[in-house]
Amino acid sequence: MGQQGTALSEQALLESYAKTRSETLRNQILEKYLYIAEIVAKKFVGRGVEYDDLFQVASLALVKALDRFEPGRGVKFASFATPTLVGEIKNYFRDKTRMVRISRRESEMVRKLEEAKAHLTAKYGRSATPEQVAEYMGLSVERVLELMEAQSAGYATSLDSYVAVGEDFQLIKLVGSTDDAYEQIEDKDFLKYCFEHLNDVEKKVIEQRYGQNKSQREVAAMLGVSQMYISRIERRILLKFRNFYEK
Repeated sequence: MGQQGTALSEQALLESYAKTRSETLRNQILEKYLYIAEIVAKKFVGRGVEYDDLFQVASLALVKALDRFEPGRGVKFASFATPTLVGEIKNYFRDKTRMVRISRRESEMVRKLEEAKAHLTAKYGRSATPEQVAEYMGLSVERVLELMEAQSAGYATSLDSYVAVGEDFQLIKLVGSTDDAYEQIEDKDFLKYCFEHLNDVEKKVIEQRYGQNKSQREVAAMLGVSQMYISRIERRILLKFRNFYEK
C-alpha cells in the first residue's frame, strides 16, 4: 500500500510540474530521479572521462528530459529519461572525438536529423524508426540512413570503447551482462522490438552472420546473391539497430 501511495505521489508531482513549471517541484522531482544520472554516468566510466564530468552531463540531460516529459502519454519518467541521458553522454563523447569535418550543407542536414529524432523520441517515448524519421523530414529512408552515416563519419569509433552507446553496434555485446540497476530502467524488449522491424531477408542475414557465425561470403552463397549485397544489407541493419538504441 505504501509503495502504491509513493507511486501516485510521484505521478501527481510530475503532472503538477507539467502544468505549473514550478521550480520547487522541478527540484523535488530531480532529486527523486537523480539516481538515474548516477547509474548512466557509471556505465561510461573508464572511457577516458572522469565520473564527475559524466555525472554533470547526465544531470543536465535529466533536466532536459523532465522539461520534455508529458505525463499523460502513459510512459514512466524513468523509461523516458534514460535514452535522453545516454544520448547526451554519447554526444559528449562525440564532441571529444570528432575527427572528420563534413560539408556545411551536410552538417545542417545532420542537425535537422538530430532535431527530428529528438522530437519523435519525445512524441513516441522511444527511438523513432528510420521510416518514421524519413516521413517526418520529408526524405527517403535511404537519405536518412546516409545522414546517419555522415553523422557518425566525423568521429573516432571503437567497438571496445563505444559499443555500449551504439557507435559501432556489435550484436554479441547486446546480450552480454549488464548492471542489475541499469537493467531496471533499460528497455528489456529491445531485441524483440528490433527484430519486429526487420524483413525476412534481414532476419536471415542476422541469424546466419551472428547466430551461426558465418562469413558474408558464406551467407551470400547460401542466399544466391553477391557478397557486396550482403554487406549492404548488414550495414543497413546495423544502422537501424543503432538508431533504435539512440536517445
